[in-house]
This record gives sequence, C-alpha cells and structure tokens, in this order.
Amino acid sequence: MTALPPNVSVPGSTAVLLLTTATEAGLGSGQSLAPLCTLCCCGFLNRTLAVVFMVSLAFAIVVGNVVTLTVFVQTRQSRTPQGYLKVSLAIADMMVGVLVVPFSVYTEISLMVASTPPIWYQGSFTSPATSSRLGGLVSPWQPCMLIGPVFAGCTFVSISTIFLMTLERSVAILRPLHKDTLVTRRRTLLLIFLSWAASFLLALAPLIFSSNFILEYNECSRMCNYIPLLFGSRLPPDANILLLFPTFDFTLLGGTLAVNIVSFTSIRRYTRKRKLLSEGSLTEGGAVGGGGGCPHRPSFSDIKAAKTIGILTFAFTASFTPIAVFVLGNVVGYTWCNFSFFAFWILTGNSCCNVIIYSVRDRRFRKGVTLLFRRDQSPPHSEKN
Repeated sequence: MTALPPNVSVPGSTAVLLLTTATEAGLGSGQSLAPLCTLCCCGFLNRTLAVVFMVSLAFAIVVGNVVTLTVFVQTRQSRTPQGYLKVSLAIADMMVGVLVVPFSVYTEISLMVASTPPIWYQGSFTSPATSSRLGGLVSPWQPCMLIGPVFAGCTFVSISTIFLMTLERSVAILRPLHKDTLVTRRRTLLLIFLSWAASFLLALAPLIFSSNFILEYNECSRMCNYIPLLFGSRLPPDANILLLFPTFDFTLLGGTLAVNIVSFTSIRRYTRKRKLLSEGSLTEGGAVGGGGGCPHRPSFSDIKAAKTIGILTFAFTASFTPIAVFVLGNVVGYTWCNFSFFAFWILTGNSCCNVIIYSVRDRRFRKGVTLLFRRDQSPPHSEKN
C-alpha cells in the first residue's frame, strides 16, 4: 500500500492497527482495507441482526415522536410551557431517528453489499485524497461532520430540556400561585432557543477549540465519533476537551436531581398534611400542636407531572452513564470496542423511551393519542335522520 506522507497524522489507535495489518498482509496500492470485526457485528448473520435492530429503533423513534408532535399540534390543552418543552424534547429525539440512525443503517448495508468500505468509513485513512488547484491534498467531505455534531447536540438538548421541565414543575409545586407569572410561554421559548444554541455549540467544541480531533464513522460503535489524532503513540495534550461532554450532562443531571429532591420533599409534606386533614387531627387553620396549614396546594396533575419528569431523569441517567464511562476511558487511553457499541446504542435507544413514559404516565397525552387515532364508525345522528 502507498506510504503516508510524514506530515499526515493517522487518527486513532484503530487506524494504526489497520496500517500494521495491511502492511503485514502486503496489500496492493489499489486495495481497500476491510473493516475490523467486533463481537456484535462479526459475520453476516450478526451484521444482519444489527441492521434489523437499527431499522426497528429508527422506526420506533420517528413514529413515536411524530405522534407526540401531532398530539401537541391538534390538542389545544397541550400548548402550555410544559407542552413546548415536550415538543423540544420530541424534535431532538426525532432528529436522532431521522439522521443519525439511518446513516448508520446505510453504512452497515454498504459494508455488507460492497467489497470495500465506503469513503467515509475511517475516512481520514481509507479515503483517498484528491489534488486541489493549489497543488495540495484535499480529503473528501465526511458526512460525519454533520451526523456527529447532530447526535451530540441532540443529546445535550435532551438533558437541558429535562432540566428545564424539572424547573417548570418545581415552580408549579413550590409556587403554584405565581406559576403563570413566572413561567410564561415567551420565557419558555427563549430558554428553549438558548438550550439548543448552547447544546450545539458545545457539540462542536472539540472542532472549534482544537485542531487535534476529527469525526469519522467508527468501526466499533457503528456511529460517527470524535477521534483524537495521535502524536506517535500518545494522545494530544488537549484530549481532555472530550470530558466537557460528560461534565455538562452530569452537571445538569445533578441539578435536576437536586430540584427533584426539593419538589418531592414538598410533595411528601403536602401529602402528609392532607392525610392528617382527612383523619381530623389537623385543621385547615393549623395543627392542634401549633403546626401550620398548607395554604399553597399543588394540583394532582402537577404532582404527577413532577413524578413523570423524575422517571425521565432516571431513564436518561441510566442511558448516558455507559457513554460517560466510555469517554472517560477513551481519554485515559483505553479502547473498549464491544462496550462502545452497546454504550452508544443504549443512549440512542433513549430517544424512544420518552414517548413510552408519556404513554404510561401522562393522562392528557393518552387522551390526545386516543382522539388522534379514533375513527367514528357510525354517521352523525342528523345524517341518520
């Protein structure tokens, strides 16, 4: 195979492994390198099962979130600050199902059908460079330059939206009389816009603040990942910039957990007082022993919505933790190929979990879905007459 120029860096330890394997095998200059085999995608059967899983996941994500958006558009009761936040979360999830997962499906099918990997597969190494008019080498455009930031940005939008939903419910529980003045549609839309802008700016941070990272379709995770350029056998000095991703997510998750604790403490106190009132040991004006009453009572729907958001937070934390462990290990220098596949696709599967949680917990959402799919079989009474 053709030797690389001395000033070209080979991205990632896997590229070095590919180079070593190809050199030992004595490949010709016109041959392409075959992708490495992983536990989950080794062999035609396993690859087929992986593609079927990806297609099913993409279908579930798109259909579920389209139903969520349709319910919001057709149900006037859903046009509240909480409803706008749900729409923001649904759009972020649907972008994963429309762009990220289908690209992985297309790449995997290309690997199964074609004898050579596509040009974007481990692009900086296997993709041939073309000569520009100025005499330099220009690599072909990488689709991962779009897909990678979209996946990272949508992940950050999801956690920031869950954090905003938690704040909105905490205001409804702790300050129910001031909810309409503190949480307005205009403020909610402004916060949604800021969360999207900040999330995608953070997703592009490794490319903006460093020149030692590229985006390529990774053979292990079967997704577009940030890959640090190696200096010899060492990671670049600014490889720690990838730690911004788990730091941002776990900071918001920690804030969400703290707000949920305060809200659930207030809910428990209110529930206990309501129980004492029903038993007659506590009056509306105060307790017999001098305890105060409960003048600001959150509604039952606010309490149930707070519990639903708590479940959303737990589901996102459980799905994001494996990816955080993988990123930390990657920065340290470990390459967990099989683990990376499960970590990335567990996080991707979270994009269809929100609709399932709404379906089980949110009565208004279930009612909206019922009205959406209901078909009147009999004509109106006036037409019968």
